[in-house]
Amino acid sequence: MEAKRIVITGGPGSGKTVLINYLEKEGYPVKHEISRAVILEAQKEGVEQLFLENPILFSEKLLEGRLKQFHESNDCAAPVLFYDRGMPDVTAYMDFVNVHYPTNFSETCFENKYDEIFVLPPWEEIYEQDNERYESFEQAEKIFDFLKKGYEDYGYHVYEVPVGSIKDRVDYILNKLKAKI
Repeated sequence: MEAKRIVITGGPGSGKTVLINYLEKEGYPVKHEISRAVILEAQKEGVEQLFLENPILFSEKLLEGRLKQFHESNDCAAPVLFYDRGMPDVTAYMDFVNVHYPTNFSETCFENKYDEIFVLPPWEEIYEQDNERYESFEQAEKIFDFLKKGYEDYGYHVYEVPVGSIKDRVDYILNKLKAKI
């Protein structure tokens, strides 16, 4: 039986990575976000902000890596596999910065479907900027809107995870999944 592919997404500073790490600590298999690795690799090559300098190249690298993660779920024996972001995040971010992208980006998103999508809203109390997170909180709010709409445009029902303790957020997700798996 193939694992159900569950995406946890949200704008920067929404608590996504903390939630993914908690799920992993609780024994759930996860696929971690790859954008920081892409950013750090570009910085080693002298490109400070690859997404800002060459959004298509950055997005191609993300889409390729996330597609690889998607196919790796075929080897997962667990009933669910959590992803820290999915392929539609790529096109949502491109839409956010108003950059036209090749049609194969959308085709890849339509052809490789996840099972459930959970989006975390912006949360100002926990938001912090850092070397890889350069967006303001106001931009994070707009990114959230683009992410939610982006997934919906690919035909997904998107669950918005309420702000709250990590346990409350995980319980919300797991309770929604119990009805589906």
